[in-house]
Amino acid sequence: MKLFLGFIKKEFYHILRDRRSLFILFGMPIVQILLFGFAITNEINNVNIAILDHSKDVTTKKIIDNISASKYFSINAFIQQENDIESVFKKGQTKAVISFEKDFNQHLIKNGQATVQIITDATDPNTANTISNYVNAIIQSQVKELNKGIDKGYQIIPQTRMVYNPELKSVFMFVPGIMTVILMLVSAMMTSISITREKELGTMEVILVSPLKPLQVIAGKVVPYIALSVINATVIILLSLFVFKMPIQGSLILLAFETVLFIVTALALGILISTIAATQQTAMMISLMGLMLPVIILSGFIFPISSMPLVLQIISNIIPAKWFIIILKAIMLKGVGFSFIWKETLILLGMTVFFIALSIKKYKIRLE
Repeated sequence: MKLFLGFIKKEFYHILRDRRSLFILFGMPIVQILLFGFAITNEINNVNIAILDHSKDVTTKKIIDNISASKYFSINAFIQQENDIESVFKKGQTKAVISFEKDFNQHLIKNGQATVQIITDATDPNTANTISNYVNAIIQSQVKELNKGIDKGYQIIPQTRMVYNPELKSVFMFVPGIMTVILMLVSAMMTSISITREKELGTMEVILVSPLKPLQVIAGKVVPYIALSVINATVIILLSLFVFKMPIQGSLILLAFETVLFIVTALALGILISTIAATQQTAMMISLMGLMLPVIILSGFIFPISSMPLVLQIISNIIPAKWFIIILKAIMLKGVGFSFIWKETLILLGMTVFFIALSIKKYKIRLE
């Protein structure tokens, strides 16, 4: 028994000395519970909306003030005409437009009712429905206030219009997200084991003594996987078109360019992981465990980023998948051109250059 207790004591010492084991035991559960607790929510907070007020009277001003005072919404634009609605949505920052009819207050007094239109970006149907319900609740609260002490009550009739996905098909949200997750994880995972495989097989020495420069080695590792990932992406898009009836409103050429750019970004990240990791097992663990949760939770694939705490919103900016999902939805569902997604494209390009540069630096260190 004493020998057995001594053996258990030895195992405790081994675990406590192993930082990776301690991180898996205590760090991962803490990170996961914080991510799931703060990020996974069906509520909305600080969602950007625009106002189109044709009336500009005391009642519409009161409703707008109530919406602005709510923690759920942030008014980021006041537009002047119907034609501005589409351009506001295409910029990607605004999730809904609240439109008040002309002579709103007069209609309310004379006819006992007036109309307000809630126009939502339904590329994310769950968020669109939630926005509509929250705005409706604020409007009905205003109606109750107006009807205090009045026998014949006023009515404000909300009319909801969903744009880009009027039938609220959830597949319109899941296809861009699933495509992003698959390309990100598969591409990063494939390249993350490429250099570590050379180390484990003992063929790294051959590459080290070859006249190839680090950039050439990295490019040589990435190029074959680009071709394979492009085939993967093509299959996903074809399935989306013919099986799930996912529309592509924008340019196919632009979609192809952005997809290749994202693939290169993911592959470059995988190469960076492979230069850091010592074994294939470590590389696989980093590429799977280290990327899967952030890609699914912090990319805006399922849960709206605007509803997350500020810290997670900031962290989400370094997730390449976030920017690619924005690009995919903009091209496939909104039919936008490059002028609307140039910022996201530059961010992905910058990330690619950063990952490749850091990989070269890490590779050089291993050459010395």
